[in-house]
Amino acid sequence: MSRIAFIFPGQGSQAIGMGKELADAFPAAKAVFDEVDAALGEKLSALIWGGSIEELTLTANAQPALMAVSLAASRALEAGFGVKISTAAFVAGHSLGEYSALAAAGAISVTDAARLLRKRGQAMQAAAPAGTGAMAALIGKVDLEIAEIIALEGSAAGTVVVANDNNVGNVVISGTKAGVEAAIAVAKTKGVKAISLPVSAPFHSPLMAPAAVEMEKALAAATINAPVIPVVANVTARPISEPADIRRLLVEQVTGRVRWRESIQWMAAGADQNGGSVTKFVETGAGKQLSGMVKRNAPEAETVALNVPADLEAFAKSFG
Repeated sequence: MSRIAFIFPGQGSQAIGMGKELADAFPAAKAVFDEVDAALGEKLSALIWGGSIEELTLTANAQPALMAVSLAASRALEAGFGVKISTAAFVAGHSLGEYSALAAAGAISVTDAARLLRKRGQAMQAAAPAGTGAMAALIGKVDLEIAEIIALEGSAAGTVVVANDNNVGNVVISGTKAGVEAAIAVAKTKGVKAISLPVSAPFHSPLMAPAAVEMEKALAAATINAPVIPVVANVTARPISEPADIRRLLVEQVTGRVRWRESIQWMAAGADQNGGSVTKFVETGAGKQLSGMVKRNAPEAETVALNVPADLEAFAKSFG
């Protein structure tokens, strides 16, 4: 049988209507949306299923919304088909998706995850006034080493760092508007395509330091348990299970790099693991962005996206 990892998407995967079919088909999925609505004291589900994409994309909404869809899918998989998250070797999530992974693995309650992600979104937005920060995707002939050189040369004009190492050919930089614009100009001289991203803040950069302080306070007050299976952390690209480590690394993640390429490659390599390589990555929640990244990071691995009830049914059949 395939050795699997459940992976959970981050911002950029949101869409109006996501998770609605799951909630209609599975009471366990509907219960997740109800719990998130109660935790936030508002009908976030109404925004997800019938609001405007502009409002849903606001980071304080997108973060808990994407977690809700991921947890709805994982709970539906378990309640509807008897496939437990704990049957996987690992879980991992991209940026905010790390909270989804932790909730799916029982380390954080859905209520706490929703409140923490609402706080995280608000704190990140407040950390850098609108228009002061920026992010850009470096696409094509680029890897981490080249991206770091581009960021270093751009930093003469302002702070700019590598924020997300997604896969070879897709590395995201983040920082001040001036720094990122300078890095984009540098990238062009090196034959690397650079695309400005429509984001509301410079995520995963030193400019997020005030948000890290806020999240340290919020995480200190949250209940965190040991997950039922190891969670591969964004900032270390290695598995963690101790609640103290989870808290510390979630704080570091606010300003730190999302080491997604290394996370996937480590799971797929199986070199220093018990049980061998992960051969199937199961993207749980909204969209298929992570599946595309897996294909570039671990071409031999299989990918499955669990977005709608038919996806869950097909996966459960193959799983059995």
